[in-house]
Amino acid sequence: MSPLDNLPTATGTTGLELLKGVRVLDLTTSIAGPYGTQLLADLGAEVTKVERVGAGDDTRAWGPPFLDGESLWFLSINRNKESLTLDIKQPEGRRIFDQLLASTDVLVVNVVLDVQQRLALDFESLKARYPTLIHVALTGFGSHGARANLPCYDLIAEGYSGVMDLTGEKEYGPQKVGTPAADLLAGQDVALATVAALFERQRTGRGKSIDVSMVASMVRFMAPRVVPYLGSGERVTRSGGRDSVIAIYQVFETADEPITLGLGNDAIWQRFWTAVGKPEYGASASLATNANRRAQRESIVEAIQSLLATRERHYWLALFNENRIPAGPINRVDQVVEDEHLRSEGLFYSVEGVRGKVPQVGLGIRFDGKSEVHRRAPPVLGVDTERVLRERLGMSDVCIAGLKDRQII
Repeated sequence: MSPLDNLPTATGTTGLELLKGVRVLDLTTSIAGPYGTQLLADLGAEVTKVERVGAGDDTRAWGPPFLDGESLWFLSINRNKESLTLDIKQPEGRRIFDQLLASTDVLVVNVVLDVQQRLALDFESLKARYPTLIHVALTGFGSHGARANLPCYDLIAEGYSGVMDLTGEKEYGPQKVGTPAADLLAGQDVALATVAALFERQRTGRGKSIDVSMVASMVRFMAPRVVPYLGSGERVTRSGGRDSVIAIYQVFETADEPITLGLGNDAIWQRFWTAVGKPEYGASASLATNANRRAQRESIVEAIQSLLATRERHYWLALFNENRIPAGPINRVDQVVEDEHLRSEGLFYSVEGVRGKVPQVGLGIRFDGKSEVHRRAPPVLGVDTERVLRERLGMSDVCIAGLKDRQII
């Protein structure tokens, strides 16, 4: 039995409508851009995904695993969108694109500036004709500076940002974060910046140029590591499942499975030792502050490890939950999707796609208690092309057939 078979099926609803009426043209591929536009779509925007004729988004080919011929990576970041295939490099295709832009609020691109300029898709080329257009450019290094036209992927952005140097065990080499963190953080920035620009446009009536850099987004994510270095000169090094600032904040082994434990302030420190039956240890004046505990980290870790090794994980987690001590399991992905709390929140579900059920991870943000976002499954390549051209541009069936014959759509 597939995990998909155990998911509740979401039915089509109006979803969230915070951005209802906002039209987005999405020219992006891969992860970061499509994730950002999915967030906008989840909030109610009408997102039209403009894809290459015949091939579509790069992620459509990312696999295995595939589900009914569709990449599961693609399916994870493209719900609530319509797909239109269009060759904008052909003059007639570009004319159609420009007609669509005339009724569009937001354009999102993820090609470097020189490619934008060559295709006349940069903000400067468009602002005179579309003065209210919000133009979002998402690239690896931003649209200015010596690296502006360099290619970039999540892996490269993570390396530039410093996060890989601080991820993993000290005795091993740098590690990538286990999900495309730079992509997802930059995608969130796309959505955040777009919403802010839409809000400003209500006041000014003018469009906006938004420049999102994957590396900059990832470096900002590193601020709690960068700022202490800038202020102290103390160079932080990899510490694996142990934090180098908070004592104690790391992974511990129990009699069966490991747990995470975060004794992040003095009150929690004392509650921990009271809960495990050693209040005098927690009350020791020599361990009263985090700075003192950092200086004696090694002996503290040894004492806690010896204690936790005597009982199974479920015992300790129950005890710590009862005493409001931050602790938890280290779940595998299969355990995450079986988590009763997350499932009760509706975070995992399936939707009916053209070729069968499609698994999804929900938005996880509630608005007036509502977090259901499903309006439509991730689109099959080009499935909406004819409808969009007919409804938005008033094209006839004969005209559409001619475009197909010339491989413009």
